Amino acid sequence: MSTVTVVSHGRAAEPPPPAQPGRRRRRRNRDDDTPEIPIEYYGLRRGTVTVITVICAAFAVFTLIPIVWIIINSTKTQANIFESFGFWFSLPIVLGRNFSLLFQNVDGYGTYFQWFGNTALYAVLGGGGATALAALAGYGFARFNFRTSRVLFYLVIAALLVPITAITLPLYLTYAKVGLINSIWGMILPSMVSPVGVYLMKVFVEVSVPRELIDAARIDGASEVRIFFRLALPLMVPGLMTVLLLSVVGVWNNYFLPLIIFTQNHLYPLTVGLGLWSQRAQNSGNAELFPLVVIGGLVTIIPLIALFLILQRYWRSGLLLGSIAN
Repeated sequence: MSTVTVVSHGRAAEPPPPAQPGRRRRRRNRDDDTPEIPIEYYGLRRGTVTVITVICAAFAVFTLIPIVWIIINSTKTQANIFESFGFWFSLPIVLGRNFSLLFQNVDGYGTYFQWFGNTALYAVLGGGGATALAALAGYGFARFNFRTSRVLFYLVIAALLVPITAITLPLYLTYAKVGLINSIWGMILPSMVSPVGVYLMKVFVEVSVPRELIDAARIDGASEVRIFFRLALPLMVPGLMTVLLLSVVGVWNNYFLPLIIFTQNHLYPLTVGLGLWSQRAQNSGNAELFPLVVIGGLVTIIPLIALFLILQRYWRSGLLLGSIAN
């Protein structure tokens, strides 16, 4: 930008004083404000965008309706749960009373606090172990070429095609032979196997960990263990957080496996425990159990929502890393 010098009485006038840093920053921010990109540049018509927006809004409503219902009905007595409108509050509000009863030994069939601790234990050990194994397997499949690597990877993915109900009887007989019935390891060990996690980590390593960086480290004499922990693992953190969240959620919501291997109430996770309460409420008509099942479901989803919010920033960094690598 050219500078205009004003000449007065045969000499050049002094330049204007520099602007304040804050004012310059605010002026630069105003100058950098760019208009919105026209929707035509995205290759979509406005009608298409409107349809997609309506579909997303409908999906959001469909997803949030159960959460709204469970929040509202957690404040009700059993009579109001069945007699009042499900999507509005009714008097008396007994949220505090329901929450206090939630952690008591109701009807002698176990406590929510004990089931919550079991679920947290299974999710931490199972989800953490699944993430660690997925990181190792995904890195191996992505950066090591051996004769049967593709066949083994296809076998891992093929495990997704087998429904759990098809292997119920063999699974129970195997657990009975090795003594894993009514054992916490019977819940943790299968949870550490995650074919989806292996697939996601393999794809993420191929995108985020440059092969040239690994080759350079090998030329410098670094061992494979050092390369993995010092070079590859820091670049894999966004993918690891995604796999960790999926694994923890999968173990947290697992109902079928603990239902098969556990016959003792004190080993139940939240899913089986709340199912037991619901069954007892239907059979016995206990007026205390239905509100506890509702508020128990509300408390159950709160840790998953918190975990999602905590790990969200890693997903954003992972997306940016993928775009730079591509």
